Amino acid sequence: MVTPLRSLVPAAILLGLCLVIADATPAQERPASDRSIADRQPVIAKHDMVAAANPLAAEAGREMLRRGGSAIDAAIATQLVLNLVEPQSSSIGGGAFMLYWSARDRRVESYDGRETAPAAAGPNRFLRPDGTPLAFIDAMIGGRSVGVPGTLRMLALAHRRHGRLPWAQLFESAIALADAGFAISPRLHDMLSEEKNLGRFEPARSYFYGADGSPKPVGTLLRNPAFAATLRSIAEHGPDALYTGAIAEDIMAAVTHAPVSPGDLSTEDLAGYQAKERPPVCGRYRLYRICGMGPPSSGGSTVVEILGLLERFDLRRLKPMSAQGVHLFVEAARLAYADRDRYLADSDFVSVPLAGLLDRRYLASRSRLIDLQQDHGRAEPGAPPASHASLWRDGDSLDLPSTSHLSIVDAAGDAVSMTTTIEHEFGSRLMVDGFLLNNELTDFSFRPEADGRPVANRVEPGKRPRSSMAPTLVFGPDGRLLLAIGSPGGPEIINYVALTLIAVLDWGYDVQAAIDFVHVSNRNADTEIEPGSSGDTISAELRARGHAVARHALESGLQGIMRTPRGLEGGADPRREGVALGD
Repeated sequence: MVTPLRSLVPAAILLGLCLVIADATPAQERPASDRSIADRQPVIAKHDMVAAANPLAAEAGREMLRRGGSAIDAAIATQLVLNLVEPQSSSIGGGAFMLYWSARDRRVESYDGRETAPAAAGPNRFLRPDGTPLAFIDAMIGGRSVGVPGTLRMLALAHRRHGRLPWAQLFESAIALADAGFAISPRLHDMLSEEKNLGRFEPARSYFYGADGSPKPVGTLLRNPAFAATLRSIAEHGPDALYTGAIAEDIMAAVTHAPVSPGDLSTEDLAGYQAKERPPVCGRYRLYRICGMGPPSSGGSTVVEILGLLERFDLRRLKPMSAQGVHLFVEAARLAYADRDRYLADSDFVSVPLAGLLDRRYLASRSRLIDLQQDHGRAEPGAPPASHASLWRDGDSLDLPSTSHLSIVDAAGDAVSMTTTIEHEFGSRLMVDGFLLNNELTDFSFRPEADGRPVANRVEPGKRPRSSMAPTLVFGPDGRLLLAIGSPGGPEIINYVALTLIAVLDWGYDVQAAIDFVHVSNRNADTEIEPGSSGDTISAELRARGHAVARHALESGLQGIMRTPRGLEGGADPRREGVALGD
């Protein structure tokens, strides 16, 4: 079922908005998704909801809500189970960004749990002796790529401020599941079958693979007593149990004595890690306020910039996913990614011109570069007010299933949008005390200089690598939360989120239908379109406009919750195993 956007606007202000949102494309003219929008209805709940990438994780979050927990409580329980059942994507050995909305205080908070480089890290970390960059696979596997994990410290910080349930209670579902075991899903089995490096390292080899080296079959009960013991320690002693003491020693040993590319992570690096609350990045799009994560993530600002570049075009009067609409989106994405690649990095180390990038006069000027009919080709970065940074593209992570997202709304109307990652699938492949360690340092630029100048996203001690994660909150004209959304997917995340927002806000689709849309992406290179009949037509029409089109799978994992007159409507990406659950 398609929920028209006009039904989301309170009746008291509907009349004043009618000229802006009138003439939305009738439902019968809307294109069917390759995943059959008609067969995928949004989940509806009256009070609260969890949308996550695995049913067991979503159920753990819902259980905390049923016990009277907050959205933060539910997010922690969900994340811990994701660590267990989706080990390729998220871990307490990785990092995360979280947006939190307090309905009572009408305040958006953003929390940075991004990994940091060890104190011993230097700008030449990923260069060969001859000064050329390492191949990505060589940089990624082993200890050299491991950054100081941040997820757990971030969750603890958010819980101290907004948790309702005791910390230890949030661990119960994950501990019980780690002890009892969970069935290997077809998705996890397929990824283990395709993976070429995880089986090289113990204890991951024994945990995931049989004696003959083949992945354990679908349905195998996978027990993880080591992770259960780790969780019990953290539940009892708090996050210090991971960042100091025996577990910290185990992490340091695994990294520094890795059989491949040993690293230099120290127990002092772990003990000194701090999660941070940072200012959210917020901007206007038509009648809506869009809030995302600021640096070191590039997600929030680039999503807002794409929308700002499109604001002068009346997308509402275009047929959804028409060649004209997709062309405009792709051209805006080109320009925004060019700016992202030049200017975005850790703002603790680099002067990032955020205000300039989102300045409405700058966006209006840059939008005039969009040709209505022809592809622009590779775009150069603009010159926003107060621009100082320079950036090399090589720091982008790959578009692999190495990240996860969850969206939660509790009974008080508070909300969490959180994206969590270990970077590449299965991270560095190093497993410690039941969990995998990240390879997040490969999100830095491999080249420390470009054109004789330091690169903004170069490796430096204590620095956080640039990310594309884009947890997003959208607020309606009445100032109330309208939508919590986000996705995994490497540097494509920004396009996944931005196009989903357009499908909801401009074309009036419900959240599940918007998530089901065929993906179209451009990172200032080829225009990428996922396979399927809907994409076939779009591809041909865009090629006629001069686009170089590439067709391949675009592995998003969008999880969204939208407030509507029917209640909370949840959507989960059919490209993964996710669900939305609510009461």
